[in-house]
Amino acid sequence: MKRRFASLLLSAILCGLLTACSGSSFGTGSGTHTPTPTPTLTFTEFPIQTSGSNSISSTGEETSGSNPFGITTGANGDIWFTDEAGKIGRITPGGSITEFLVPTDGSIPLEITKGPDNNLWFTDYYVNQIGRITPGGIITEFPTPTSVSKPFGITAGPDGNLWFTESDGNKIGRITPGGSITEFPIPGTNNYPLEITSGPDGNLWFTEGDSNKIGRITTSGSITEFSVPTLGSTPEGITSGPDGNLWFTENVGNKIGRITPSGSITEFPIPTSVSKPFGITTGVDSNLWFTESGGNKIGRITPSGSITEFSVPTPVSKPNEITGVPGVGLWFTEYNGDKIGHIIGLEPPA
Repeated sequence: MKRRFASLLLSAILCGLLTACSGSSFGTGSGTHTPTPTPTLTFTEFPIQTSGSNSISSTGEETSGSNPFGITTGANGDIWFTDEAGKIGRITPGGSITEFLVPTDGSIPLEITKGPDNNLWFTDYYVNQIGRITPGGIITEFPTPTSVSKPFGITAGPDGNLWFTESDGNKIGRITPGGSITEFPIPGTNNYPLEITSGPDGNLWFTEGDSNKIGRITTSGSITEFSVPTLGSTPEGITSGPDGNLWFTENVGNKIGRITPSGSITEFPIPTSVSKPFGITTGVDSNLWFTESGGNKIGRITPSGSITEFSVPTPVSKPNEITGVPGVGLWFTEYNGDKIGHIIGLEPPA
């Protein structure tokens, strides 16, 4: 199941709707069921020029590209991303890209987040390590105690530590800024935990791709799980929303989910069929923004559940993860397009 899911999660592709746009601007918008005005967004895409150093991706497929995956905002306003070629990338707001090779052979970094120490922390999926990179590009890695853990998602916690998921280890991990790791087993087996985020209630919240649940873990390690109403929905991305709830993507269920801190779940269908929603973040406009890896779109959902979709300029680019940057807009990775995308035009709330 886990192998099938990994392939499904990272390889499903539908044709895009627009012509390619490399390193140039393009505005587009398509509204559906929107009671609020549809913004005019401007997309800019920055190609990653460096070639891949690995011969396979996280799905086990041969690849010659960089396959950018995770993305986050750094302490000084730069954007940081991972690529499956075994590198950590940094892109300035102006679009200048620098990449740093991860020293571990066979490295495939996935998710990345800014830590409380102002370093960037990332999961190194295939080599079962958690990585730390300084703003200057110095990388240190820490092996997980579980030998085949396949760490996936990572986030900064409210306790000054980093928290991560172990997709094959079926655990939630905690790592201090000094590199000390503690693991907490998830009830049951083969839950396949994926993304994780810090919640408004002081707990950590995570998605379970195979068991179809949303998990909550306290900073002391106590875990509670909540079943997603749609069977086989494969929850993937998760983020803390502007309304005090958690929001998540249902990669197979083709929905966006909202869960309250007490565990009540509401789901909102995405207009595009087989859109494969993946990453999700909060924008400066106090809406949620998500990627559609299958639909080749960026979606916006209001806290009340109204969805608008915007096509990505490069066809079949497979937008993957997304991050909101105050005053700068949205940045996202294009897994198949080997590009970093930037969106401006979001209107902050009045």
